[in-house]
Amino acid sequence: MHELDLILTLAMAFAGALIFGYVTQRLGLSPILGYLLAGIAIGPFTPGPVADAGTATQLAEVGVILLMFGVGLHFHFKDLLAVRRIAIPGAIGQSVIATALGAVVAHSLGWGWGAGIVLGIAVSVASTVVLMRVLMDNDRLATPQGHIAVGWLIVEDVFTVVVLVLLPAVASSTPTAGAGPMLASIGIAVAKIGLLAVIVLVAGGRVIPWALTQVARTRSRELFTLAVLTFALVIAAGSSIVFGASMALGAFLAGMAVGQSKLSEQAAADALPMRDAFAVLFFVSVGMLFDPRFLLEKPLLVLAVLAIILLAKPLVALAIVLALRYTVSTALTVAIGLAQIGEFSFILSGLARKLGVLPREGESVLVASALLSISINPLLFRAAGRLEAGLRNRPRLWRLLNRRAEALTRLRNTAVRERIVQPDPRVRAIVVGYGPVGQTVKQILDGFSIQPIIIDLNVDTIKRLEEEGVPAIYGDAGKADILRAAGVEKAKYLIVTLPDLAARTPVLVAARQINGELIILSRARYLTEREPLEQLGAAAICIEEAEAAVGLSELLLRAEHAPEERIDSETERIRAEFAIRRGPLPPQSV
Repeated sequence: MHELDLILTLAMAFAGALIFGYVTQRLGLSPILGYLLAGIAIGPFTPGPVADAGTATQLAEVGVILLMFGVGLHFHFKDLLAVRRIAIPGAIGQSVIATALGAVVAHSLGWGWGAGIVLGIAVSVASTVVLMRVLMDNDRLATPQGHIAVGWLIVEDVFTVVVLVLLPAVASSTPTAGAGPMLASIGIAVAKIGLLAVIVLVAGGRVIPWALTQVARTRSRELFTLAVLTFALVIAAGSSIVFGASMALGAFLAGMAVGQSKLSEQAAADALPMRDAFAVLFFVSVGMLFDPRFLLEKPLLVLAVLAIILLAKPLVALAIVLALRYTVSTALTVAIGLAQIGEFSFILSGLARKLGVLPREGESVLVASALLSISINPLLFRAAGRLEAGLRNRPRLWRLLNRRAEALTRLRNTAVRERIVQPDPRVRAIVVGYGPVGQTVKQILDGFSIQPIIIDLNVDTIKRLEEEGVPAIYGDAGKADILRAAGVEKAKYLIVTLPDLAARTPVLVAARQINGELIILSRARYLTEREPLEQLGAAAICIEEAEAAVGLSELLLRAEHAPEERIDSETERIRAEFAIRRGPLPPQSV
């Protein structure tokens, strides 16, 4: 049965992740919790079917690569700069204190200082996935508080990447050799990493966008997706083989290099499904390492680490945010949002385990802490919301708590909004497809001073539009990330000019899920397409088959020298007969 190990492992991992992920999602918890529980269920420490741990570990490596590639792809210095005055000192301060507490706890239980420091760093960094989910569920992702929390997490991620770089060099140095050889090892590692970063970000920053452009010109989505995955995997593997760096770091740099391309939105959209699938396998493989008996064998260790995650980290973050003169609302959002651990903690602990720095129980306590903190975090956030509402109901107390923060925070929040969210008031329409129909629609919109954003899969068209100063995005509008990059959340109109129903359908589905108030105007070829487009949320439909009948009728009537009134009434009758439009459009100011 060895030849079926891969298939059986995938089947059990995905089936378990689907079941447990669905249950946790329905309970209002992060699906990551479900994936970890699935790993425990198919692991060697629980009764029932057992997946192959070796195969799961190899698949998890791909998950790590794609996770780090996604982090690099979405890493933007401008987002960090917008909140640098609070995110940088706050994240560094919290990380240092959490690391120190973790090291002290581990050392008091008989661990070495090195293992304790690794444990402390692992508990200091929160999960991006969990934080984004909590912020979105509470409608705070697009707020200044949400931007600060995300910026804070970006600093934590960068700090962890630095640790991933230095850890192999530190681990390879023997304690008896003294500080000199250790510093030399670190210096050599930093030099190698610096050379790798220069090659990937400078040279690769030119080669990769050029190569992606050439592939995009083939108009093959499969080849473009393949190119993106190839760059991620090849650079990650090459970083490990040639430079001795971790594949996670190589994938992060590859993501940053691809992010320099104007095709990065489509690259992210194409990589997302693969990343999500393998990330599920990563979390499942982590769960397989966990022995539930550990909770009974080491309860003090679990409780101590949980205290750092759920008490110490939030309290430190709360104190830092208030000390920097931000509001109580901002302090609560940041503090509670970061009171959990996730993917980066597991990536770091996995590397430390391979290097022999962290004992087996180190990974176990992190999995147990992640399970519990991810479960508790949404509940803490709801409790914080009720606490904030209660404080707001006491105006005098609320003003007293925010007295030192309100004026300064208004200025800071304005700066955050200006640097991160800059909607153009004229940008109210998105045009999907820039063939002859799309070009005509753009001209009409220009005549009404409505600045459209164009989405198209012809890279040369996009480059020409950008040279003309027209906002344009290369990508498949059927992917939610591409529509979000175009600003569909704030747009009033979506005009879909694609000729094929199969291409139009995912666009309408994705757009309607993101913006329920969006007015969708769609092109159609045949009358039979009217009903499915209406069901997908199209407010008005232009059907080519019907318009051909209208056009031919008008030509015939003019040839017979019919009066204009008769021509107008006949064309309106034909349009009404074909029911080209579902109903009147809602009134909108142009």
